[in-house]
Amino acid sequence: MSNAEYFERARSVIPGGVDSPVRSFASVGGTPYTVVRGQGAYVYDVEGERYLDFVQSYGASLLGHAHPDVAAAISAAARAGTTFGAPTPGELHLAEAIVARVPGLEQVRFVSSGTEATMSALRLARGASRRDRILKFDGCYHGHSDALLVAGGSGLAQQGLPGSAGVTAGAVRDTLVAPYNEVPVLDESVAAVIVEPVAANMNLVAPAPGFLEGLRAECDRVGALLIFDEVITGFRLGEGGAAARFGVTPDLWCFGKVIGGGLPVGAFGGSAQLLAHLAPSGPVYQAGTLSGNPAAMAAGLSVLQALSAGLYDELAARVGRFAGRLEKAVRTGGLAARVPSVGPLAGLFLAREEFAAPRNFAEARTVLGSDLYPAFFHEMLARGVALAPGAYEILFVSLAHTDDDLDRAVDAAHAAAAAVAARAS
Repeated sequence: MSNAEYFERARSVIPGGVDSPVRSFASVGGTPYTVVRGQGAYVYDVEGERYLDFVQSYGASLLGHAHPDVAAAISAAARAGTTFGAPTPGELHLAEAIVARVPGLEQVRFVSSGTEATMSALRLARGASRRDRILKFDGCYHGHSDALLVAGGSGLAQQGLPGSAGVTAGAVRDTLVAPYNEVPVLDESVAAVIVEPVAANMNLVAPAPGFLEGLRAECDRVGALLIFDEVITGFRLGEGGAAARFGVTPDLWCFGKVIGGGLPVGAFGGSAQLLAHLAPSGPVYQAGTLSGNPAAMAAGLSVLQALSAGLYDELAARVGRFAGRLEKAVRTGGLAARVPSVGPLAGLFLAREEFAAPRNFAEARTVLGSDLYPAFFHEMLARGVALAPGAYEILFVSLAHTDDDLDRAVDAAHAAAAAVAARAS
């Protein structure tokens, strides 16, 4: 069957034909390709087309698709049984590996998604502090739990939605929202501030100098907890994540993506004293039948064991060079562009006229709301390069992307920009 036939068939049994809205291509138009397999930096669709993939499961595949060590670890775990509802050695081994790599982190609890991680971390913060209110930043996406869907970045922006139907006023009553890169003034009613230390759901916006340090100081001033949502940045920025990179230690961390090696996973953690508030030791309840799934634990441990400081440095340097060349290619093709990078993370902003690099969601939305990205996306796809089907997402370069792969993407971007610019003139 063709991609169109697969999508039409899926629409009859799956809402919108997809299990996550951005996959529908609603924000870029057209019909999504249906992937049958991946290998390294590439994915292959049902029609046999090969795409150089910069989605990489939105950052989960740091080593690239179907890495042999990860596949072997999953296979071995699956042969022993895929779920037990009981403690397993894999939970201990991955928890030890995570704690050993992140300065200040003493304990973690595993869940099955990033949404579960942030939701549980906020419940823990409220339970430990005996306060109700939380503060998040406009454009930062922390999953689809009700209290966090207000001003939720790419999760809603791709669909053109200000919020989600079905979320009650009561669910978000205690959620405060502030502009990213501005330190808010808190009071003693705030239980926690949750933040993406590098904003990666409004495309890519780096923290301004002093922003994270200011959040730490303001939380300390009023006794609120600081939560780093590192579902994207954790074990992608480096072994110690954002805390190690920026020298700011939160009270709670949320992880996902990389630590599952491509399988569903999430985790939240902090000090042993703070985590003691969780059941069965304390009064804050949280549970999950599939939490600590053996196959996910094995896959995640395999990934962490394959990484080193040298590999992170190599990837960051490669992405930095790629970002500069990509921006130049788009500009010489006839479009204005900004390709920011923070370590191994890169973004892509497109416009017709020159613009300043966005510092917050309001500025990012002004740039990303144009019709340029959908056209550029399809021009890249026609040249065999798959970007995320939404302007608010970032580019994920894996360790499997070679210099030749990145050269190919740069050449494609120049041609794609020229094609888009020609139509716009």
